[in-house]
Amino acid sequence: MPPDVSGTEGYAAEADSLFVRYESIPSEQAHAAVLHLLPKAPARVLDIGAGTGRDAAWFASLGHRVVAVEPTDALRLRAMQLHASPAITWIDDSLPELAVLASRAEPFDLVMMTAVFMHLDEPQRRRALPNIAARLAPGGLLIMTLRHGPVPPGRRMFEIDAETVIAPARQLGLSLELNRHGSSLAAENRAAGVTWTTLAFSRPG
Repeated sequence: MPPDVSGTEGYAAEADSLFVRYESIPSEQAHAAVLHLLPKAPARVLDIGAGTGRDAAWFASLGHRVVAVEPTDALRLRAMQLHASPAITWIDDSLPELAVLASRAEPFDLVMMTAVFMHLDEPQRRRALPNIAARLAPGGLLIMTLRHGPVPPGRRMFEIDAETVIAPARQLGLSLELNRHGSSLAAENRAAGVTWTTLAFSRPG
């Protein structure tokens, strides 16, 4: 991982605690709002910012083929051991460019981006969204969650208005399927006033 990947600040140092926190919330619970939208197996799934590998492992267990992208070595290498699976391919790549993925030119039926986009500033988000949309196969689905609330010490995060994502996504030809705001599942985040927006977009088939 290059040392200057935006948004990864603080994650390597807190890897141990992050594994405990993230792995304690089942994927089915974390993504309850979008379960009805997920493609049937087998599908090609891209998990951008895969972190501990929790969601990648969940999708693999459902019969999907998963490409998990994670730029933080301390997370990716441990996740590869914790969730070892022939159905998961791990890649060291990062937003906004996703250069490694672009070189593979592989289309995906589902692109997941959980708690990732708020790590990019506005110019980076403008650059990133076309690169993310380019990974969608016709009929594919993009799901992302946006965090709102106080920034933890040592992290790089930005407040994002959902409309600043929806409008450019539509300009890229994506259709909004879901826009839902809700509270945090983690007790620590709820106590801090953290909330989340879940967005889902489809690419015409």
